[in-house]
Amino acid sequence: MAAQKGKDLLLKIDSGEGGFVTVAGLRTKRLAFNSETVDVTDADSAGRWRELLGGSGVQRASVSGAGIFKDAQSDGLIRTGFFSGAIAGWQLAIPGFGVVEGPFQVTALEYTGNHDGEVTFDIALESAGAISFEAI
Repeated sequence: MAAQKGKDLLLKIDSGEGGFVTVAGLRTKRLAFNSETVDVTDADSAGRWRELLGGSGVQRASVSGAGIFKDAQSDGLIRTGFFSGAIAGWQLAIPGFGVVEGPFQVTALEYTGNHDGEVTFDIALESAGAISFEAI
């Protein structure tokens, strides 16, 4: 896969009106997949090497980003979702790879600002159900 532009990695939230709205002004974005393991090592394990139980454990995805709010619609959706603790549909479009979609909850929302600069925000999302992937 050839190098891709970071600005093309798009984070979108369900608008509640049958579509997704790009979260405006995100300058950095990150998606991480994790899977916990289930250790089934016992006294009979060959050479005392750890053994894992395949197909078990908990899988999760986390998304984080930072930037500036430039769009009142996405700002409102995120802020409302955080304060209500709601789980919403989100998409992350990864250029040259595909689209990850599923339910996420906003677990952190931080606003910062310098006296000589713009207000910025940091956001963190955690998966709250099954995540799908559609290759491009």
